Amino acid sequence: MSYGVSAALQAAIYQRLTSSSALVSLVGDAVYDNPPSGTLPGTYVSLGPEDVRDRSDGQGHGALHTFTISVVTDAAGFQTAKTIAAVISDRLVDADLRLSRGKLIYLNFERAIARRVGNSETRRIDLRFRARVED
Repeated sequence: MSYGVSAALQAAIYQRLTSSSALVSLVGDAVYDNPPSGTLPGTYVSLGPEDVRDRSDGQGHGALHTFTISVVTDAAGFQTAKTIAAVISDRLVDADLRLSRGKLIYLNFERAIARRVGNSETRRIDLRFRARVED
């Protein structure tokens, strides 16, 4: 197994999202690897947890990255969050990402969970994707 491609994969995903005019029109520059301290905008996207498992074979080192991207909004209802989530999914599924290290074999959507955050009016959608990489 190699975890060596993880940073390159994350950078490529971040770049893919922040270069999307459709996403920028919805959230501006509020796409975070790590949300800043202090007051956050009412709507933002955050790269979240990642689980990585060995997928090495006789050909070489590889890994399966399962990662979450969250859409958070205080907009009424789920429509805004779902619109943003759809743009993210469209940008990432089957994307041909060029990595600074390693090679992306595939990137697929796995599942999403949409919910209210506590008793507040804040909505959150956690999108989970799977990316297979070789190093």
